[in-house]
Amino acid sequence: MIRVLLADDEAMVRAGVRAILGSDDSIEVVAEAGDGAEAVELVQKHRPDVAVLDIRMPRMDGLAAGAEIRRTAPGTAVVILTTFSEDAYIAKALGDGASGFLLKSGDPRELIAGLKAVAEGAAYLSPKVAQRVIAELGAGTGGGRMARAAAAKDQVDVLSPRELEVLSLVGAGLSNAEIAARLFLVEGTVKAYVSAVLTRLGVKNRVQAAIIAYEAGLVG
Repeated sequence: MIRVLLADDEAMVRAGVRAILGSDDSIEVVAEAGDGAEAVELVQKHRPDVAVLDIRMPRMDGLAAGAEIRRTAPGTAVVILTTFSEDAYIAKALGDGASGFLLKSGDPRELIAGLKAVAEGAAYLSPKVAQRVIAELGAGTGGGRMARAAAAKDQVDVLSPRELEVLSLVGAGLSNAEIAARLFLVEGTVKAYVSAVLTRLGVKNRVQAAIIAYEAGLVG
């Protein structure tokens, strides 16, 4: 059972997300919070597997709450709920240890899939969110964007063909189990490939690897 804390200052949004998560028997919402500070307190009390946080909340926003949760309860993964109008916030959160970024307006199945991937120790970046993050990170001149793409392609050139396959699937938001099924490998082998990819790319987590995959053109 995946134990989840849900934090959003809008009661109707919380109810909607809770209903979506409640449709899957493997997920249980153990606590709800109306602001970031309360979310941090409830994580300490309930120690959920995943904390799902809205970015904009009173007292403490989702970014600050997520960073505090990662500092004080490292066993709890953080998933950020966002909208298309918050690209800069998403980019900042990359350095704060969040494991997932999902759209409030996205497909309910994506919410469940992303949450499960994060609970399994993977990271999930909604493809639409990833595209916006890349646009934000590459904002500026066309030359700047091309330079980022060129740099990403140089980074992935060190990977083997199989590692490139794995990276492209990480970029698509697949968990280790899903990648294993797609490539007809055992999950332990995929885990070893992912670890090698992160090391060879010089990145800290799968979200950063996913962004490189997008910048290098490995994910459509």
